[in-house]
Amino acid sequence: MENLLRVGVISSTHGVRGEVKVYPTTDDVNRFNELKKVILDAGQERRELEIQGVKFFKNMVILKFKGYDSINDIEKYKGKDLLITRDQAVELGPDENFIVDLIGLRVVTEEGEELGILTDVIKTGANDVYEVKTAEGKEVLLPAIKECVRNVDLTEGLVTVHIMDGLLD
Repeated sequence: MENLLRVGVISSTHGVRGEVKVYPTTDDVNRFNELKKVILDAGQERRELEIQGVKFFKNMVILKFKGYDSINDIEKYKGKDLLITRDQAVELGPDENFIVDLIGLRVVTEEGEELGILTDVIKTGANDVYEVKTAEGKEVLLPAIKECVRNVDLTEGLVTVHIMDGLLD
């Protein structure tokens, strides 16, 4: 399992005093209020940044990092991921998983037939949708609801699904 989880992506600078606009990739945007530090994935290196200030604007989070006081200090990090360690992550409820833990799992039907590999989780308004790539290269979309997803076993690396009528048409 991946030890680092992405909580946001720096989309642009905000003003000239070193603030950045962050597109949150977490379900709970208010979790930024509790975070003291994040890890900046700058490609070749990872750097721990201390959060000095948090504001919210529309669907974005505006962050100020300690020691980054001008637009010139921070603009080179546009498009870079902000990560946290797994121990900083929010507590998951029953039947909840981090997306990063689901990607790459084998997907089988209740009858034991191999369906494919889970390649993506699509966030929709009503429920998540699992994207599964079959051995033939076909893309299958499965709603992440109890009637369809019967079990997720991270230890075995396996998702068991019930194929509802019309899903494979």
